[in-house]
Amino acid sequence: MTRTIVVLTAGLTVPSSTRLLGDQLADAVSAAVGARGEAVSFEYVEVRELAQDLAGYMTSGGVATPRLTAVREQISAADGLIAVTPVFSASFSGLFKMLIDALDTDALNGMPVLIAATAGTARHSLVLDHAMRPLFSYLRAVVLPTGVFAATEDFGSTGLSDRVARAAAELANAVVVSGSDHVAGFAPDPTARRRTSGNDLAPVADFAELLRGHSG
Repeated sequence: MTRTIVVLTAGLTVPSSTRLLGDQLADAVSAAVGARGEAVSFEYVEVRELAQDLAGYMTSGGVATPRLTAVREQISAADGLIAVTPVFSASFSGLFKMLIDALDTDALNGMPVLIAATAGTARHSLVLDHAMRPLFSYLRAVVLPTGVFAATEDFGSTGLSDRVARAAAELANAVVVSGSDHVAGFAPDPTARRRTSGNDLAPVADFAELLRGHSG
């Protein structure tokens, strides 16, 4: 079967180092999955293109546009996620966090996630373990051991290539092993939380309407 991996990048420019790192990781994962005799496809989400949709979602009580609804479904249905953010003020970007906040709390249950970040200086490398890893762990994703940080001077270096290859191998292994096809006689874990996009849930009621409902 063909696995699907979503590459989520939050760069603000075209082209961006964030998207460049996402592409390198996707290429490495493709090679690693192919080496196992399996197939993988990639779907790309540029958070920058959703800026207006996300602003509307945040200021309308959680009403998603059709485009944001489709992205929510796309992410929750994936077999794995590559999440790459630029570093702003020693953390992930606000736009990146807005998209994560727009996901259902069960959207990433059990999903293998490769975290990565870019910045102008290596002093921000701790963003992976102090910001991104706790964020995705909170959402019950399976955050891979190797995160990839790339400062401007890292691009083209052997050290970055080695980290990309190691992280890609971990994601390839996680995606292939956690596929829905399992050995006959062994059932999936019945205690595992079901993954959902949240798009099938009833819209959040207007706050004034909630107050009227309790006024009696």
